[in-house]
Order: sequence, then structure tokens, then C-alpha cells
Amino acid sequence: MYILGDIGNTETKLCLVSKKNKILKKITFLSKSVNNNKLNNLFKKNKIHLNQIEKVLFCSVVPKTFSIIRKFLSKKVKSKCYEVKNLNLKSIIKIKVDYKQVGSDRIANAISLMNNRNNFIILDFGTATTFDVIIKNAYYGGIIAPGVKLSLNSLFDKATLIPKIDLKKINKVIGKNTITAVRSGFFWGYAGLIDNIINLIKKETRKSFKVIITGGFSNLFKNSIKTKVSHNQDITIKGLIKISKLIK
Repeated sequence: MYILGDIGNTETKLCLVSKKNKILKKITFLSKSVNNNKLNNLFKKNKIHLNQIEKVLFCSVVPKTFSIIRKFLSKKVKSKCYEVKNLNLKSIIKIKVDYKQVGSDRIANAISLMNNRNNFIILDFGTATTFDVIIKNAYYGGIIAPGVKLSLNSLFDKATLIPKIDLKKINKVIGKNTITAVRSGFFWGYAGLIDNIINLIKKETRKSFKVIITGGFSNLFKNSIKTKVSHNQDITIKGLIKISKLIK
């Protein structure tokens, strides 16, 4: 069995995967709350026997959290604990940008989908809202915009009279009170941002794309934008499964 993980700025997702690439179990916890006791309890609670783990691979954008998890697992498992950028990925993807400047989660997403036939735009609603451009078997770069939740929280922190709300779909553009005005601004504002950026990518590259959305707010926007999209919440883990084949 393998442990594959995605360490994001907000959440860490761990998956137990079989040798036949079947996802057996998923565990999610806050990235910055991790420590040895918590990890020990998580693995015990989920009945994961670490002495049976043969491969460990993570994509991480939080070096401190990865370091804690790596040190913990290195004492418990047979395999070395790898991070995506520790591996030579040239055999499976061409990267047309500065390798050091691309988050390993975005590389994993690209590898998950890429083939020699199609072009993809991957829209990930994480702490940041990211757009990644994959043309056939090459990663061409992307766009990083402020994350939806991050922007909402920033507004609540700075504007004393605006109450904390949950973002949800709203049909009318003009709000009749503070809550509906904020919901409209964020919902229609991000819907417009998404469609506009996708159209600009198409115009700049002069290519057509399949658009894949994933991450926290993907459910909210998947049927609310003009662009036709496909929804995939396991894209990062599936990319890690592909990459794990490089580990001998």
C-alpha cells in the first residue's frame, strides 16, 4: 500500500492507496495544526498499519508541515518519504516555466490530466484560485488569483459592519441588504473573473481547452459560469498516483 498526500496552505489530504491504484481511505486535517501526537492518533484511528506502507509521496506548498510529516513517517515506514519535486519528472511532463516557481500540487494536477491529444485548463479553488494551462504533454504556466475564502475573510476582518456569511449561489445581481450585496459581489465577481480569464487564455494561445475544476468552491461555480467545465475532486491524488510509479 502507498500513502499519498497533498499538503495545502489550509488543509492536508492523506490517501491510502492500494498497489492497484485504488483509493482505500481519505484523511483530511488542518495543515498548520499537525504534530506527532496528532499524526499518531490519526493513523491509529483510521487503522493504517504504517509498517505495511511501501511508498510515500507528497505534494506540498507548506515546507514546515511536510518536514513534520516526513520526520514522523521516516521512523514508521519502510520507504523514503518523497516530495514531488524530489523526483525527475522530465520523463512524464515538459515544464515550460521556472520549475522552482510552480507549486508541486499544480504539477501533480497537470500530470493527472495531460496526454498527447488534448489541452486543459485546470481551475483549482484553494487558498488561492489558480488556473493552470496544459497543452498536450506540457505545462505552460498559469494564473494565481486571490482565493474566494481568503478574500471573504479579509473583508470580514477589515470591514467592521459586514457580518460573516456563507457564500452561496444568488440569482439577482443587485443586493437588497448587506448580506445579499456581499454574496452578489463575490458570486458574480468570481464567476466573471473565471470566464474572463479562461477566454483570455484561449485568445492568447489560439487553442481550445477542456476545463477541469476542483477544490473547495468548485461545487458552487461548476454550473454557474458560461464556460463548460468538468468537475474532478480527486485530480491531485490521481496525479500523485501517476508520479508514484517513478519511485522504485
